[in-house]
Amino acid sequence: MASDLMVYSYKHGFSGFAAKLTKSQAQKLAELPGVVRVIPNSLHKLQTTRSWDFLGLSSHSPNNILHNSNMGDGVIIGVFDTGLWPESRVFRDEGLGPVPSRWKGACKSGDKFNATTHCNKKVIGARWYINGFLAEYGQPLNTSEGQEYLSPRDANGHGTHTASTAGGSFVGNVSYKGLGSGSVRGGAPHAHLAIYKVCWDVLGGQCASADILKAFDDAIHDGVDVLSLSIGSSIPLFSDVDERDGIATGSFHAVARGITVGQAIFTGKEIGFTGLVYPESSTDFDPKAAGICEVLLLNNISVSGKVVLCFTSMTRRTAMLVASEIVQEAGGVGLIVAKNPNDALYSCDGDFPCIEVDYEIGTKILFYIRSTRSPLVKLSPSKTIVGKPVSPKVAYFSSRGPNSIAPAILKPDITAPGVNILAATSPLDLLGIVALVKALHPNWSPAAIKSALITTAWQTDPSGLPIFAEGSPQKLANPFDFGGGIVNPNGAADPGLVYDMGTTDYIHYLCAMAYNNSAISRLTLQSIVCPSTKLSILDVNLPSITIPSLRNSTTITRTITNVGALKTKYRVVIEPPIGIMVSVNPDVLVFNSTIKKISFKVTISTTHKVNTGYYIGSLTWTNGVHAVRSPLSVRTELLQSYADDY
Repeated sequence: MASDLMVYSYKHGFSGFAAKLTKSQAQKLAELPGVVRVIPNSLHKLQTTRSWDFLGLSSHSPNNILHNSNMGDGVIIGVFDTGLWPESRVFRDEGLGPVPSRWKGACKSGDKFNATTHCNKKVIGARWYINGFLAEYGQPLNTSEGQEYLSPRDANGHGTHTASTAGGSFVGNVSYKGLGSGSVRGGAPHAHLAIYKVCWDVLGGQCASADILKAFDDAIHDGVDVLSLSIGSSIPLFSDVDERDGIATGSFHAVARGITVGQAIFTGKEIGFTGLVYPESSTDFDPKAAGICEVLLLNNISVSGKVVLCFTSMTRRTAMLVASEIVQEAGGVGLIVAKNPNDALYSCDGDFPCIEVDYEIGTKILFYIRSTRSPLVKLSPSKTIVGKPVSPKVAYFSSRGPNSIAPAILKPDITAPGVNILAATSPLDLLGIVALVKALHPNWSPAAIKSALITTAWQTDPSGLPIFAEGSPQKLANPFDFGGGIVNPNGAADPGLVYDMGTTDYIHYLCAMAYNNSAISRLTLQSIVCPSTKLSILDVNLPSITIPSLRNSTTITRTITNVGALKTKYRVVIEPPIGIMVSVNPDVLVFNSTIKKISFKVTISTTHKVNTGYYIGSLTWTNGVHAVRSPLSVRTELLQSYADDY
């Protein structure tokens, strides 16, 4: 029956439906009059205690955005992820205001999830979407033994963690096995949460574009203010107008409606000095094979009562878990894993001692083992150090620029704490700040909020320490690692000026990308005819300036809006990139009760006579109170010439 083939109908963000069709049926449907396009379903993957104090959002300070916005009271955060574990204390609703009258969403019961008892004034909505995934997966979902739930309940833990990080309520006296003890909360602890389970705990977390689009469609109807998605696609990416990217398509319609899309852990007993071993290979064919963590070979050595060293190139927890299981079965008492340097800390199951070191330290330990007849090691429990400055680092897995689709659009936008965060999770395994700004400025557009976050961000941590980017070796971070910098919530609440955009500006971008009129019209649901003269993507009104291919000189335009004191004067401060000349006209902006928006031009030229990488600088407007900073990234690309060496 036709009804059995129907998966979803879309009506709030755009008009359409998802259905199970054969390739020939899809082709016939695409040829029917009135059908704009037929596109295949696709799968996406999941990406991703005192962190808020680090950002200046201490609950004990009365003068910050957290308190000025009443902790996000009245804001509705929609979370697209793996669901939530409703019993977690961060989802309690004590002290929360009533559910906003504009809320039109629903809380749906299902497997191990009771809408009456599990939804409240904190979790005001919960739905799940699986039809698109099942159509792609091609087999029934395994729900035995709690491996998954046909309901909003979270079997993976990722969704619970992201939801509680964005809008979890205050919970006191929590820790990870005694580490990081204190109070935990989300960025907007008084905000309401709407849960849209679009990802399923299969192969590490899979999310179908048909399900994501349906969730976008519902969220737009439900009245969500802010959307949180930790979901992404692999390189190469789909274009902005390619409907196979359900996130891009849904995001356009959500933004158009004003929704923003925006060491070691060892807590066991101390192990006194004991033997330390490294499994040397018995073959010359691959002398390093035995010591690889994920395929650890202990056939030729005794590890009983000893600690084992191994090396891995894997960044995920898998290698550590596999190696620890092998070592435990062989009678070992601990594991040292040498890996690429990063700050993502993992613990082994059952409090088995697992210590992570970088390759440099791991190699020193290996040399010690090889140079000593009876090498010894001592493992001590981890400790929480409070009040000590920690140098911030951009995680190795964090998305980096340049933007592969549009190099002139700086990515990422902003950086915030996201590794080793104490938050809720399923026992089976930035958006809060946006919610606070939205609560304080409910009429600001998504672009205005993004501008406020980027132009007020820190380029060092709050104590003045530099920001590094993880890798081998680590390096000082730049805008392609951290965007505008580390998010400064209190600064974003009062940025002074913003670079605002509306639907017209987004259409300008799509035309500048040379997408055809029909593709843009399909995405925007309006008839669009791009100008015959090609628009410049450099003129998209962003709070950053990125020029991926400067040859001689170029002039770009920006328009800035005053959101601070009515009467004020801003002067420009330029930090030019090396070998780059930058001028601004006008270089003074005067605002009053009638002049709230001013356009200015930036002329950029180069003295470089060769192709270069990106040089970094900045352009800042300041009035003595506010400093509205835009990152400036320029790469010189002259005409190519080639010479052969013989």
